[in-house]
Amino acid sequence: MTTTPADSNADSQFNRKAEAWSARFSEPVSELVKRYTASVFFDKRLAEFDIQGSLAHAEMLHSVGLLSAQDWEAIQQGMAAILQEIQQGQFEWLLDLEDVHLNIEKRLIEKIGDAGKRLHTARSRNDQVATDIRLYLRAQVDDLLSLLRDVRTALLNLAERHAATILPGFTHLQVAQPVTFGHHLLAYVEMFTRDSERLQDCRKRINRLPLGSAALAGTSYPIDRARVAATLGFAEVCRNSLDAVSDRDFAIEFCAAAALIMTHISRLSEELILWMSPRVGFIDLPDRYCTGSSIMPQKKNPDVPELARGKTGRVTGHLLGLLTLMKGQPLAYNKDNQEDKEPLFDTVDTVRDTLRIFADMIPGIQVQTAAMEAAARQGYATATDLADYLVKQGLAFRDAHEAVAHAVKVCVQRGVDLAELSLAELQAASGLANAAALIDERVFSVLTLAGSVASRDHVGGTAPNQVRQAITAARHLLQQEAQ
Repeated sequence: MTTTPADSNADSQFNRKAEAWSARFSEPVSELVKRYTASVFFDKRLAEFDIQGSLAHAEMLHSVGLLSAQDWEAIQQGMAAILQEIQQGQFEWLLDLEDVHLNIEKRLIEKIGDAGKRLHTARSRNDQVATDIRLYLRAQVDDLLSLLRDVRTALLNLAERHAATILPGFTHLQVAQPVTFGHHLLAYVEMFTRDSERLQDCRKRINRLPLGSAALAGTSYPIDRARVAATLGFAEVCRNSLDAVSDRDFAIEFCAAAALIMTHISRLSEELILWMSPRVGFIDLPDRYCTGSSIMPQKKNPDVPELARGKTGRVTGHLLGLLTLMKGQPLAYNKDNQEDKEPLFDTVDTVRDTLRIFADMIPGIQVQTAAMEAAARQGYATATDLADYLVKQGLAFRDAHEAVAHAVKVCVQRGVDLAELSLAELQAASGLANAAALIDERVFSVLTLAGSVASRDHVGGTAPNQVRQAITAARHLLQQEAQ
């Protein structure tokens, strides 16, 4: 057979390793554009999920008669070999091939020939990448849910040891009322429980299959999307092909949940930093989570909580970036969406690493119980208890509030606590005309720190027995989630 110059040119165009669409173009893509548009060096982390999706797609093609048994077997063998190369670090990732999909497809064709070329029947990179991201993110959500359980377990264990340890509760960073340290820690358990609930809910919308939507309009081939969904463990298929290939709501929703996780980490971090300050001295962190100073040899800096507090802004920024990415995009798929992966991947990495570190750091927290209790004795933390006592004696709350304010003013002037006043002094300080009838020796039982926290004996209260009951309930919930 004689080859014409035109045929040679066509062959040359077709065989350019960079483009699957090369026959359409009369000149190669510039090197600058290749680097600018390529995603392979960050989306290669999707490789195993890409192979997983391709195998499910190939199995479906075989089941509906679009792929022979011989080709189906060759694809399975080829993909197994490619997966091994990737896992062993032997796979050569080529910038010229732009992304993870074309790199794997080219390698498959090299290994098995024409059977590899038939794999792309009835699909597009548009629905392929949307499927890969969902497979990837679903796996990451499951991992993060496990790590959230680890963090909550660590907090529960610490709370159980300190169910009756008293520290000052604050509002406006001013001493408000005494609480137990266990109760304080349970507030973070509640936050991370809500985070877990959000991720579980988000997972439902991640767990929908785009594959079969092809480029945007579906396909004319007799495909079986439900079969692919079942093979890959998706709960359902995406119902609209245009939306399926362009939707990134699930990624944005995940990043919103991740930003809230980091916000809660940041709040806990702020308290750990404050509590570790020598001016407060409530806790000490293990040395392995702290660093020193290059100039001040005495320093022990809480670097991990500080950095976690800073990384919160990073994750929140990724959320805003993805929202902006999708703003104003017309249907259907646009190249803009390539920019979804790096912020998503970094969000996953940041949250995962942070939760792992905190799950390990929390059990090592050393609690300075004496310092906590001493601090709770400052700032008239039992003033509200005195007001409640007067109400129970028959005084209206607003009158009781005013009477206690007078008493606190006297204590401030004298530099003593309410509990340090004698009965007669307390009666006089209240300014109540009938103080002797309202205030008797029983008042001192409500002015103690232990008495104060014990009196909050209701669901959600800080009483030690309520804290222990809450811990039991939280552990039961964790067991249910793990099943």
